[in-house]
Amino acid sequence: MRGAGPALGPGGEFDRIRNILRDLPPQPGSRVGPGDDAAVLSDGVVLSTDLTVEGVHFRLDWISPEEAGGRAVVAALSDLAAMAAEPIGVLVSLAVPEAGPGPEPFMAGVRERIDEMGIPLLGGDLTRSPGPVILDAVVVGRVESPLLRAGARPGDALWVTGTLGGAAAAVAAWTSDGVPHPEFRERFARPRARIPEARWLRERCALSAGLDLSDGLAGDAAHLAAASGVGVLLRGGTLPVHPRFREGKADGDGSGALECALHGGEDYELLLAAPQGEMEPWVEEFRRSFDLSLTRVGEVMAGEGVWILHGDNEEPMRVERGGWDHFRGMPWESGGEG
Repeated sequence: MRGAGPALGPGGEFDRIRNILRDLPPQPGSRVGPGDDAAVLSDGVVLSTDLTVEGVHFRLDWISPEEAGGRAVVAALSDLAAMAAEPIGVLVSLAVPEAGPGPEPFMAGVRERIDEMGIPLLGGDLTRSPGPVILDAVVVGRVESPLLRAGARPGDALWVTGTLGGAAAAVAAWTSDGVPHPEFRERFARPRARIPEARWLRERCALSAGLDLSDGLAGDAAHLAAASGVGVLLRGGTLPVHPRFREGKADGDGSGALECALHGGEDYELLLAAPQGEMEPWVEEFRRSFDLSLTRVGEVMAGEGVWILHGDNEEPMRVERGGWDHFRGMPWESGGEG
């Protein structure tokens, strides 16, 4: 990682990360450093942190404090799923303002979600905020052989767990002064960290690479492509958009579904690369075990970047836009494509 910084997809947010980590010295005791979903120490301990800020990641006129706390800790735990790691515990730091809900409902939401998964709360910190609610979750896990973003090879198939776009559709409704469908609201308010699913697949399949979908399929596929030194071809007609889009009960047209699936983010599903024929024997058993779909969405190819094919008789188009970028439009932004 010395020199250019970690291999990440395009976007102003990731330009900033590359700049921060440029010329990072070697890290003794670390197997995996910055640039993947989590850090992995030499003894197999996995560490990650995820910061959630009111007004940026959620609004309390959209979801309850309990839901805000729960989704914040799930976002961090999803990094363990991305590495196919076993959870050890969670630490949570919380800052709340004097006005509004106190810390108890936020932490009740955290406790509910980690108790569901049998993950202990190891500690944290509590303080006052002069403005928004801020919650930082640190997750600890262990893994013998971490699943990394690097490792995908030309010819590998690309697979996605679950459905895409539901959380983004909820945000689109709220920001347009609408009311999201309850199923879309549920996808935003109560996402799931696919830890059992990732570990199940890792035990049975020779996965080449993988990561969780927090920034949208296009943006996260770009990270996999950059880390692996390959190109990614997505097949638009196969993307597993949320069924409410297909039923015409969201924004009414397929372009909205594709927009939410590709660029919306916060689905917290898994994007996985595996050799041809490796995953197919397990699709039905996976569905029965987890009541969750496993869908082939494209393939890895020689080259770079993310491309999409909308029809068999059309030419692939380069996907220039990635996923969600926290720093797009900031006055000090470098202007990188998001």
